[in-house]
Amino acid sequence: MSDALRFVIVPKVAHPWFDEVHKGARIQAGILSARLGVDIIIDYMPPASADIVEQNAMLERAAESRPTGIAVDPVDAVGNIAAINRIRAQGTPLVVFDSPSPDAGISSVGNDFFRQGTIAAERLATLIGGAGKVAVMRGYPTAPNHRQRYDAQLAALARYPGITVVDGGCDNDDIDTALEQASAVLAQHADLRGYLCCDASGPIGIAAAIKRTGKAGTVTVVGMDSIRPILEAIKEGLIDSSSATIPVMQGSMSVLMLWQASIGVRIPQAIDTGIEVITQENVDRYLAATD
Repeated sequence: MSDALRFVIVPKVAHPWFDEVHKGARIQAGILSARLGVDIIIDYMPPASADIVEQNAMLERAAESRPTGIAVDPVDAVGNIAAINRIRAQGTPLVVFDSPSPDAGISSVGNDFFRQGTIAAERLATLIGGAGKVAVMRGYPTAPNHRQRYDAQLAALARYPGITVVDGGCDNDDIDTALEQASAVLAQHADLRGYLCCDASGPIGIAAAIKRTGKAGTVTVVGMDSIRPILEAIKEGLIDSSSATIPVMQGSMSVLMLWQASIGVRIPQAIDTGIEVITQENVDRYLAATD
């Protein structure tokens, strides 16, 4: 085979959701490698925590290695843009994933995050009969996708006069933090009817807190995303359902677009990988796909 192509994936943080993105990137790399007759390397570079300084340092390291292309899920669109623009200026193709584009010249892979948040909030409102106290947990506050989901959920819930929104905490894309914050919220609001969140850490932590406090069936949870711990919580009845992105496809399409850009093909401004609603009725199908 000829010289290898190398694509770098820089997620927000080391996390099971991003492991699925990595999986999709490797699948696409295998397909392209077989078709093109070249080695394709996926260099996965997750920061240890969701932190703008740490992610920018990872982007700088990636840029210095002169890869074929870089895909990044920004922790902060404003805080990341200088590092992103330096990468673009050196001629390295770059796309963002799981995020709206931070600039008109940058292609993105993801979905309509505002719609995703609205789907979750509307489903929860229907399940609780449009009345009661609902907690909304934020993700990483400056992450563009988390912020859009949060704003959408608040806007949707505001259409129900019978619903009172309370602070559901802020998990900063960390599962242990989500558990800690959800436990505190459940203790503070004994009459809580529902719980929403904005990322894939939230539902895992919330489900654990629901189980710990014996609130299953009392507090209705509509989660976000579709990694195995979330699916298992739906199966167990700790979470009613989830408004889910498709991380494997995001990884796959990111690599495909980066390869196209690297050979001079004009790539789309945005690729929408869709939203799936996962419930007790269809969760077994999704669980089977993770085996």
